[in-house]
Amino acid sequence: MEPLYGPIRDYAWGSRSAIALLQGRAVPSAGPEAELWLGAHPGAPARVDRAGLRVSLCDLVRDEPGQWLGQRVSERFGSRLPFLLKVLAADAPLSLQAHPDAEQARAGFAAEQARAVFAAQAGRPEGERNYSDPHHKPELLVALTPFEALCGFRDPAESAEALAAFDVPELTPVVTALRAGPAGLRTAVRTLLGWPVEERAELLGSVLAASADGPDAELVRRLAKAYPADPGALVALLLHHVRLVPGEAIWMPAGNLHAYLSGCGVEIMAASDNVLRGGLTPKRVDVDELLRVLRFEVLDDPVRAAQPVGPGVDWWPVPVDDFALHRVRVGAAVPSVTLPLPGPRVVLCSGGSITVDDGAGALTLASGEAAIGTGAGEPLRISGAGEGYVATSGLR
Repeated sequence: MEPLYGPIRDYAWGSRSAIALLQGRAVPSAGPEAELWLGAHPGAPARVDRAGLRVSLCDLVRDEPGQWLGQRVSERFGSRLPFLLKVLAADAPLSLQAHPDAEQARAGFAAEQARAVFAAQAGRPEGERNYSDPHHKPELLVALTPFEALCGFRDPAESAEALAAFDVPELTPVVTALRAGPAGLRTAVRTLLGWPVEERAELLGSVLAASADGPDAELVRRLAKAYPADPGALVALLLHHVRLVPGEAIWMPAGNLHAYLSGCGVEIMAASDNVLRGGLTPKRVDVDELLRVLRFEVLDDPVRAAQPVGPGVDWWPVPVDDFALHRVRVGAAVPSVTLPLPGPRVVLCSGGSITVDDGAGALTLASGEAAIGTGAGEPLRISGAGEGYVATSGLR
């Protein structure tokens, strides 16, 4: 195993304490720290020591895919690490968003590439893109602290009553659509996100002035105050509002509208940048493309509990082969565990101290430190007194 040094992204919504505390640094940090990236994403690759220098993992994987990924992973995904492991720390709400499935991503990326070529030939500006690569982007987030999120469409009847409680006549068409059941979800989303720009502040003002109370009203007021002219504050009421305790997870497959609101968690995703935004953001919202990607289905329960694999080991199974995530807890009761997981393997210590050994060398990690093992390693042995998360491909 080798030390892996991940960059920290300083998005404005990030925490000034969560990642610093995880890594044992002074609090508050100098600025917001939103995400610690532990992967080979070209936007912010982690680094590995080589001959006195810290070299991009992205470059190493590209140049030596067989060594770093192993034969099966490189044959399936080419010369790229198919997953990205993160620590995410939110002090303010992130945008509502959804991600395309694999077929949509391929088609969308190809179409935008063709438009870019045509625009270049015609001497016209290319315009903004929705697709930066031809890959899907399913995500799994496991809470490290109490975590709050919006995830998946809930029963439209509940959403209709929540919106009706504001007694704002302009919302009547949305309420009517939702009372028709799941078939009305598309109409409700289109109506809210297509609200005339010049009328949005007035609509949200009417909602803020309403006398409705309860958790739904509290949520929409909180979001409307942060985004006073953004109809995403009302779209939020179409979704499950979930509060995770540490160890619980939410799974976000393709077409699932979601947003993180607060808290710190370990997130693993397919390595892609494809995002269709649905509000709670100053960035562009392409309503037509979002509606094409969304799956207008009620999600019964977005929360996933950890499933035990063996003493000291559990995981959250997901139906993709890009990634899998295991949590390991070792100490007096379980001094060590051995995981016969194929490479590549990225390990994050999330508390205490753990020693990781893939047969090529043992490495001790403190909280907030990470390591990577190549695709040729032996079964991974973890010992010590602490907790760690192990990210691998989902191929078995």
